[in-house]
Amino acid sequence: MPSPFPGMNPYLERPALWPDFHVAFLFELKAALVSVVRPRYLVLQERHVFVQEPPGEPTIVRLRPDPLIASPRREEGGVAIVEVEAPVEVEHLALEVERVSYLEIRDAASGDVVTVVELLSPGNKREDRLAYLSRREKVLGGPVHLVEIDLSRGGRPMPEFHRPPCAYSVLVSHADERPRAGFWPIGLRDPLPTVPAPLRAPDPHARIDLQAILHRVYDVSAYEDFVYRGRPDPPLDADDAVWAESLKPKRE
Repeated sequence: MPSPFPGMNPYLERPALWPDFHVAFLFELKAALVSVVRPRYLVLQERHVFVQEPPGEPTIVRLRPDPLIASPRREEGGVAIVEVEAPVEVEHLALEVERVSYLEIRDAASGDVVTVVELLSPGNKREDRLAYLSRREKVLGGPVHLVEIDLSRGGRPMPEFHRPPCAYSVLVSHADERPRAGFWPIGLRDPLPTVPAPLRAPDPHARIDLQAILHRVYDVSAYEDFVYRGRPDPPLDADDAVWAESLKPKRE
């Protein structure tokens, strides 16, 4: 069953559900791309790794002056048991590690990355923003095309400047046309667009039907069974909240 919303379903943005939606959406997006770009191109799933130390907690390392010592301490069954003392002692702090998937379209013959397809997470737009922007600049500074899909209202949007009012967006940066880029502003009640994924000339762009992909994800994940137990997060304004409530499936 397709999502009852004409575009992005705001109930899918809830933080507890977003990681599952992110993985499921990229899986369906990969399948859609593979069907139109093979065998000339490969579509691979890769991951960004963002590591965050607890805020305000310095890394504590306590050093022991003793060098590494290895000495037999006892024998068991005629075999010497060796105990080794570590040269340093480290107080390990718990780190929060976030792994965020994205897609790469690669030339099947050379293995070169041709296009990067990102589905932004709220973390990309908040606590991991600087790390993500650094990786993004590397892509934009090279010969690789970028498709950046933002289906989350949480966090600061990208780009921030000269951005028309919208809830969601898609940016397509063709390597040969920079600094210009195509931009699709998407309202809360707007259908998701079909957007191009640039490939190598003279191959035509692959077309990505975002709305069809979202409907497949909603259906195969059976989100209807549980996503409506609560309100959208980030919250909607009063008028949009009434509208969203009216589209929720009626449960018996």
